[in-house]
Amino acid sequence: MTLRIGVVGGGQLARMMIAPAVELGVDLRVLAEDEGMSAALAATAVGDYRDADVVLAFARDVDVITFDHEHVPQDVLTALVDAGVAVRPGPSALRHAQDKIVMRTRLAELGMPQPDWAAVSDAVQLQQFLDDHGGRAVVKTPRGGYDGKGVRVVSLATEADDWFAALAEDGHGGELLVEELVDFRRELAQQVARRPSGEVRTYPVVETVQRDGVCAEVIAPAPRAGERLTAVTAALGVAIAEGLGVEGMLAVELFETTDDRVLVNELAMRPHNSGHWSQDGAVTGQFEQHLRAVLDLPLGDTSPRAPWSAMVNILGGPTSGTLEDRFAAAMDDCPEVKIHTYGKAPRPGRKVGHVNATGDDLDDVVYRARAAASFFQD
Repeated sequence: MTLRIGVVGGGQLARMMIAPAVELGVDLRVLAEDEGMSAALAATAVGDYRDADVVLAFARDVDVITFDHEHVPQDVLTALVDAGVAVRPGPSALRHAQDKIVMRTRLAELGMPQPDWAAVSDAVQLQQFLDDHGGRAVVKTPRGGYDGKGVRVVSLATEADDWFAALAEDGHGGELLVEELVDFRRELAQQVARRPSGEVRTYPVVETVQRDGVCAEVIAPAPRAGERLTAVTAALGVAIAEGLGVEGMLAVELFETTDDRVLVNELAMRPHNSGHWSQDGAVTGQFEQHLRAVLDLPLGDTSPRAPWSAMVNILGGPTSGTLEDRFAAAMDDCPEVKIHTYGKAPRPGRKVGHVNATGDDLDDVVYRARAAASFFQD
């Protein structure tokens, strides 16, 4: 009997689940927000993921529901569970990826290392936090922020007045999250896969490079990651996955501080940009692993296929023509690099694809990945 997975959300993450689903003999179905989205190849329905009736109708003929993003409302998730649908990750886990204050609170209960933080409901509380933390801090909207959106570095409480005003206009009150401005030397990411039966596998910790709040490059494994750092990040990832009851892929974004600590920054409960390298650089890529995990199948080997892998995002794309116009030149110049595009129209700052390179020499691998990506940008 063919296993059937329903993916809510038609973005590039759902798109990149299609090939491994075909290889595994899994019937992948997608509920896309609009026509013509990245995962249109597998879109069997188009509708509003915020509408419980729409999502319930989509889920009627699948074995498990999973997600391209974390934005499905809790009441919709609960309606699925109440209807007997297998939802992975489930509502109780996903709420920690949907609300950063909920996440910080639970991570503190689990004893996870974090930046100093507070939930603040007005400018007075925010200013007190600033005064207690050297006069600068990071303010975040608890819900909805990603790729640098919903994040500000502030020196005065008044710099968040518009966000406080928006909370007041909402009529439900609410709080902003404020965190210490961490003095870090680099950003890392630890990926973990966990299946309902409890099996867990970790990927090598990777280094991520951000530009304007958006992930630009990933190097796997993270350079200069000795046995201690590797063991610490893997243990953190497993503890969080188990503590939150994650089923599927989990990405734990981390700060490596200048005083040699590792602090949890944010979480994503799905395949993640920091794991795209694994498509071509690991025995089992993150998209196949996510499908295995949510179906409660044995997890695959996460070992790297080469000493080094580099992923470089294609951000924005060409200002003239299409991505496809650039394929031949990129392939001719960089035949050993793997190109992945998302079926998205170019737009400044938009993630429209990525390239992966692998090899024995780190400098050469990074150079080749950057060279291939450059063909798709003006």
